[in-house]
Amino acid sequence: MTKQAHGPRRSGTRARRRLPRLRIVIAAAVSFALAGTAAQVMAAEPDGSDGQPPVPSLSWSDCQGGFECANADVPLDYRAPQGKTITLAVIRKKAPGQAKKKGTLFLQPGGPGNSGVDFVRNNYADLPAAMRDSFDVFGYDVRGVGRSSAVTCWDDQTYTQAIRAAKGVPGPDAYEPAVRQAAAFGQACLDNAGDLVPYVGTEYVARDIDLLRQALGENQLTYYGRSFGSYIGTVYAALFPERVRALALDGAYDPEHYANRPYAYDRPQYLALDGAMSRFLDWCKADQDTCGFGDGDPRGAFEKLKADLDANPVPTANGGQANGYTLVYRLTFNLNEGKVIWPSLGQALRKAQQRDNTSFLLRPPSAASYDFLNPNVVVECVDKAYPSDPALLKRQVTTNAKLAPLLGPALAYGPPLYDHQHATTCAQWPGERVSRYDGSFRAKGSAPILVLGTTGDPDTPYRDAVALSRQLDNGRLLTFKAEGHTAFGRSACATDAVTSYLVDLKVPARGTTCADETQPPSATPKVAPPGTTLGELRNGVNDRLDRLGSLR
Repeated sequence: MTKQAHGPRRSGTRARRRLPRLRIVIAAAVSFALAGTAAQVMAAEPDGSDGQPPVPSLSWSDCQGGFECANADVPLDYRAPQGKTITLAVIRKKAPGQAKKKGTLFLQPGGPGNSGVDFVRNNYADLPAAMRDSFDVFGYDVRGVGRSSAVTCWDDQTYTQAIRAAKGVPGPDAYEPAVRQAAAFGQACLDNAGDLVPYVGTEYVARDIDLLRQALGENQLTYYGRSFGSYIGTVYAALFPERVRALALDGAYDPEHYANRPYAYDRPQYLALDGAMSRFLDWCKADQDTCGFGDGDPRGAFEKLKADLDANPVPTANGGQANGYTLVYRLTFNLNEGKVIWPSLGQALRKAQQRDNTSFLLRPPSAASYDFLNPNVVVECVDKAYPSDPALLKRQVTTNAKLAPLLGPALAYGPPLYDHQHATTCAQWPGERVSRYDGSFRAKGSAPILVLGTTGDPDTPYRDAVALSRQLDNGRLLTFKAEGHTAFGRSACATDAVTSYLVDLKVPARGTTCADETQPPSATPKVAPPGTTLGELRNGVNDRLDRLGSLR
């Protein structure tokens, strides 16, 4: 564990901005040292006796649309469970028939960095009726995210400058500048959020969930987590296996690789993303009439487009500019939509060729993106134990770029943003990692846990879901044969299986496979077809707005 030799430096402007955002208070009780290892289960007691963290008291108030909101105070550092606290923003919507409800359903979005409050508010109406009728639906912003003391390392201007300087086709000397830039980002995290950074790891997030479970009066946890939310659920089950009622983990992580062998986690992610882009380009070549991009050679046209945009960026409506890196950034997220968005991607690439800045692939990240990206990097650097060997870092990063030539180089050598760019920052991370969880991930003795994996997932490779289902003592894998990220809401088959599992505890049969992905439409859709979010089309240019598909 890297020890911080001195307290974080505080520049005047950023220190003043940070203080009101970091809602940490001193509890009246005296801090107690927490005995045992980080992996031991701590059974919280309501009154905070015996040095255990007190269960938060939730005072609910109306926050429009039938939702109720509250704040929950939990320990900042679980080694001092009665010391400083951090305030978490929570939300719920009650089941219409309280006498018949089965309990509370926790919804956890992806990320790290997405708001759980927004996830519940934005997706409640699209949940199956059986879920809405059976549960109070609950969510919250995890520590360091959104309304729960959001971590800010780089401000908007610094991020914008870094992204404008990034390239879709980096030159041969791109590695060393990327490493220096990543080190600067890591130091900025300590300078601007050093009081919080060590405590945003997923072990502490899981312990927060257990306190919230108790605050809601639930004996066991019912939970749906997608993407990074699946890792949070995995850690919860590992810490509190006997408190699991039902956990559905969609777009799952290989937790052992993620936490303890992160280079082994990164490589398949590069390959999965590039594989998804490659399959899209193959379809584009086979169906030129629908795709409309590439004039018979979409792969060659894509490589040329990246270089052309780097050499001559397109001015954007808000006074910014879009280059080849902008294109890669947008594709990284939009490929998550699966085959239904392929005609839209073809049209958007064609517009980019024509230097038409209305293409949604030519929209640089906005301030909303940075609110997501700052904690995305920080949480993973706290969670992951990258070796500090600089020679190994260079070999891994440069190899990833070579093995994933379509999108990999821009990501490998770009500024600290999303998953693929984390190694350069995390391998030289200057902060402590006291809140990271390193295993075991077996969750011995838990109730059955449902793991969902999508075979063509560009974000969380299918092999990770297979690995998790095997690591869990009582895991059950459901396979969705499709392109795109996650299964619930995109597959009627998978959605029905998750609903039956969470509501009635019916576990799908071993080997269950869903193969009902919506295929590419014959033209670019104007509205979202069934089974897709088509986020960029339905919501405008959204920045990691986490939406479930609607199959109603």
